Amino acid sequence: MSLRRSAMELTAELVARVERTEPDPGPMPGQPDPTEADLEATAAALLTSRPDGPLWLFAYGSLIWKPELTHLEARQAVAHGWHRRFCMRLTRWRGTREVPGLMMALDRGGSCAGLAYRLPDADPHGQLVRLLVRETDSRRPTNVPRWMRLATPNGPLHALAFVASPEGANYAGRLPQRVVARTLARAAGHWGSGAQYLYNTVTQLEAHGIRDRNLWALQARVAKEIRGLTLSVAA
Repeated sequence: MSLRRSAMELTAELVARVERTEPDPGPMPGQPDPTEADLEATAAALLTSRPDGPLWLFAYGSLIWKPELTHLEARQAVAHGWHRRFCMRLTRWRGTREVPGLMMALDRGGSCAGLAYRLPDADPHGQLVRLLVRETDSRRPTNVPRWMRLATPNGPLHALAFVASPEGANYAGRLPQRVVARTLARAAGHWGSGAQYLYNTVTQLEAHGIRDRNLWALQARVAKEIRGLTLSVAA
């Protein structure tokens, strides 16, 4: 049964109330950024295990509204056995050490609808390095690349996706939705706010006809949190 297409409660106006940028504090002590050699080695290892066929990338969050690479084709796709979860703690990018934020990753269980992008055939190593620069959070990463099988209207395919590693330095695990909403309504970093990240993701999923029930409920909670914050300030 299809969901009723009600209007989003988290609006651009509400996001603007909490939108800000903070200075980049850099890596946490003991969690250095990956080196160029690290990224090159990871890209080479991924290419060694790459499935046959075109190079596909699975986009389920910010890669939908801010793709890193040019793509030749996009298809609706579902990753079975994985779901979106705000399970990655941020002390930079969209959070600070004083007010940590959260980012989505694919965590085990359920299913996730998104987009599969077919990337150009030229320079696959360079394309993977660019993705790793964007997605890898530390030398003990929480957001890790892996090949996975996707279901699409045109049949199954294998694509690269970034998933949560429970062994990662920034893995937050399963948090109550009220905690996630409270965090996203307050946290921001040098890439902007958590509220903006959620707003962009939900609106772009909706534009592609994808409604994630958990994110839909979360955006309403975040909207309520922001209204409460701004009412408190006004009082």
